[in-house]
Amino acid sequence: MFSSIKRFLIGRPLKSHELGEQKINKTKALAILSSDALSSVAYGPEQILIVLATIGAAAFWYSIPIAVGVIILLTALILSYRQIIFAYPHGGGAYVVSKNNLGVNPGLIAGGSLLVDYILTVAVSVSAGTDALTSAFPPLHNYNVEIAIVFVIFITLLNLRGVTESASILAYPVYLFVLALFILIGVGIYNILTGGVAPELHTPLGTPVVGISLFILLRAFASGSSALTGVEAISNAIPNFKDPAPNNAAKTLIMMGILLAILFSGIITLAYYYGTSPRAEVTVVSQIAEDVFGRNFMYFFIQGTTALILILAANTGYSAFPLLAVNLAKDKFIPRMFLMRGDRLGYSNGIIILGLASIILILAFHAETEHLIPLYAVGVFVPFTLSQTGMMVKWIREKPQGWVPKLIINTTGALISFIVTLMFFLTKFNQVWSILVFLPIIIFIFHRIKKHYDTVGDQLRITTCEPGLQIEGNVLIVPVAGITHVVENSINYAKSLKPDQIIAVYVAFERDDEHKFEEKWKKWQPEVRLVTLHSHYRSIITPLTKFVDTVEHKASESNYQVTVVIPQFITKKGWHNILHNQSSLLIKSFLLYRRNVIVTTVPFRLKK
Repeated sequence: MFSSIKRFLIGRPLKSHELGEQKINKTKALAILSSDALSSVAYGPEQILIVLATIGAAAFWYSIPIAVGVIILLTALILSYRQIIFAYPHGGGAYVVSKNNLGVNPGLIAGGSLLVDYILTVAVSVSAGTDALTSAFPPLHNYNVEIAIVFVIFITLLNLRGVTESASILAYPVYLFVLALFILIGVGIYNILTGGVAPELHTPLGTPVVGISLFILLRAFASGSSALTGVEAISNAIPNFKDPAPNNAAKTLIMMGILLAILFSGIITLAYYYGTSPRAEVTVVSQIAEDVFGRNFMYFFIQGTTALILILAANTGYSAFPLLAVNLAKDKFIPRMFLMRGDRLGYSNGIIILGLASIILILAFHAETEHLIPLYAVGVFVPFTLSQTGMMVKWIREKPQGWVPKLIINTTGALISFIVTLMFFLTKFNQVWSILVFLPIIIFIFHRIKKHYDTVGDQLRITTCEPGLQIEGNVLIVPVAGITHVVENSINYAKSLKPDQIIAVYVAFERDDEHKFEEKWKKWQPEVRLVTLHSHYRSIITPLTKFVDTVEHKASESNYQVTVVIPQFITKKGWHNILHNQSSLLIKSFLLYRRNVIVTTVPFRLKK
């Protein structure tokens, strides 16, 4: 039944040689890898206005020069990540750049930040999409958390079906969103140029505003820069592209940058001219769409596509998180389970972990985007800063042909990213302080995992000085619960190994049972020694493990190996297991950690 449900949800398993068919072209890549960055125009401009609103509506004209600053940063990041794509064509992005040029710990800071950032990408995108949906349908507002969780489960299942299939489905909503915003911006600007928008709705550019300060402007700039989250995703996901992967990735990155710049500047311009103010339960894009079109088909079309892309922007996290996890797992900083491909050739463990972590975040923050965005933005601007700095070090160290312009680009990007990061810490410390706690914890865990893998590798390597076990003989212990086919099967198996000694062990709770069983055993298996143990507290485990420890201690003095052969019957149907005590599994779990004891199970399969 489980396999049938699994087949229905994620499709038939794919063969390993079909991996090449799971690569995506530029059109689909732009949809699934740019959806996070493109969707952020639905809340990035709003974050600028929220900060400026603390001064008053008269300060909204500052959103225009702030938007120019955000686009300058975007340009520096796009050019920089284009260089990263060609310098590190196997993916890994900020993690690989920082690790190779700045050292292991900066690399782990970048990698850890991005892992958390991709979890936040899913949580923020789905929460923002849910906000857009409930803005159009206010009665649903009380069910934000439940709706968001359903969307996360849907996107997780979609990604478990494979990159190609998810890209084919997600491309349509992304391009519909781009089309919807182009129509909105086009019609809105046409209304402005033709005098359809009243001049009194906005204050003229350059109007003096009481209370404005450089600190407020930098804070607004930092908040608006949240629209740049997701820019790095393409550099992490280069292996998903069709060949030539670096060239296709670079072209996709440039196209994403152009679209993001147009959409971001367009929404900011409309918000300024239409005098849009941020409101608690209605998004800025929703207000602009209503002002431009009214509550007609176009309004609902824009809200629908906005909600869709905000929800499906989470797919950027699903595309980049597993590949980043692969790079960290290859370096032994996270469990090797992240290296395993699933039935559909995707890194399914990474996809599932990402989905579960995102649901936990949505529950913790009650799907409130405003509380998630600052932490989300800091999580990406830390890697931005480190990757730009890493590239600066690379150019200074290697000095390839034409390295000076590249150094200038990376220096500009590093400086602005660092300023944005500082502004988040200074202005929203109460919302982002947790990153100062969990990042050191994550890095500590990374190092502990690495140490474990290194220690295991040293112990398993045959070139180590530790001598192999010298075995002079073998003693087999067979725990028995009665005279049955299960026990007979195990005793016959033990005899076939021709050990030096076989000891059957019976644990009795009553003295009468002990003597009766000894009599029966003598008649049934007279050549096999039986040891009966009395359990005062009705426990099988305690007396049995004590006996095994005693035999092992004596056997080790003569270089004898102790093997415990556990009889176990296997029921025909899985649900039958709940009707039995599963004592064999209990015994096995206790004995597996005995240092010099081998544990083996002899199954007896029931036919009915």
